[in-house]
Amino acid sequence: MREVNVLNIQRMSPAETDRVKAISPAIKYTDAAGWFDGEIRDTWPSFTSNRYLTPDAKGEGTKEERDALLAEAEVVLGGWPFPLDLRARSPKLKWFHQRPAGASNLMLGDLWGSDVTVTTSRGFGNTLPIAEYTIAGIMHFAKGLQRTTIDSQRSEFDHRAYAPVLIEGKTVCVIGAGGIGQDVGRLCAALGMRVIGTRRHPPKDGEALPEGFSEIRPPRDLLAMLAESDIIAVCCQWTPETTDLINAKSLAAAKPGSILVNVARGEIIDENALADALDSGQLRGAALDVYIGEFESPPPQRLWQHPNVLITPHTSGGTDINRHRAIEVLCENMEHYLHDEPLRNVIDWEAGY
Repeated sequence: MREVNVLNIQRMSPAETDRVKAISPAIKYTDAAGWFDGEIRDTWPSFTSNRYLTPDAKGEGTKEERDALLAEAEVVLGGWPFPLDLRARSPKLKWFHQRPAGASNLMLGDLWGSDVTVTTSRGFGNTLPIAEYTIAGIMHFAKGLQRTTIDSQRSEFDHRAYAPVLIEGKTVCVIGAGGIGQDVGRLCAALGMRVIGTRRHPPKDGEALPEGFSEIRPPRDLLAMLAESDIIAVCCQWTPETTDLINAKSLAAAKPGSILVNVARGEIIDENALADALDSGQLRGAALDVYIGEFESPPPQRLWQHPNVLITPHTSGGTDINRHRAIEVLCENMEHYLHDEPLRNVIDWEAGY
């Protein structure tokens, strides 16, 4: 078996590194985790660098030394953020694997749409914590907990303003019934909710539905599904097709007084239309773990300061018990790569994920 130069530029635990090295003696593994931090700090917005890099992270080696590593790499293991000119500096690169699950993370760099095979950890991330966050967002607005801050600031209770609702028996529409969406549906069903969802390729007649779902329909049926849904959970990938998927038209079609939770990407929602729907009372509330430009700047003030909006800094996947299984799909794909077999989770540039 021929030797394969594998360059790691993301931080992995010693145990994860050992798992990769143990796959085959054909792997020539070079660990350059943290080496490109200085470049990232110079080329990415400061908001991104401050969020994802430690304050003292300045990188390692010279530019020439880093270029030499990339020049020999056939496989690169990366994370977020990453060198934006990775393709241009890696003439031998054939496969790039990124630890995050979202393909849209790579849109900013020159890997997007290139001839390099790129895989993600889609379906192997911390899907359960994200699903639990979705439940928390639903509960926050279903029980009127957004009122606590207002009453605290006023030092006076407005009892009637809480208007709590029972979630048992309510209908939740899971937009994107993939890895995250299926966990969301399962938890919602366990709480007595009726769960419906969308997926680009719904199960065919006779195929089993994911646990908890009563039906899964194609995206073209979304408006009709929103009309019967009390809760909207946005869990799909961000692609050209899903950009502004939740817009003025879809929000107008939604059931009045519904709750929206977005654990996908901010670009899937027209934020001005969302704010309008909140102002008019068409939506009861919105829990947003993402927003447009989240890697570059704080949230838009109109949403951040809205009394019926809960915004968090993309923390829904965080947990005290790490269930991220990116190493599993990486090792599986490494085995396939060494034997010239098809890889799992390859990004389809046209589809966008």
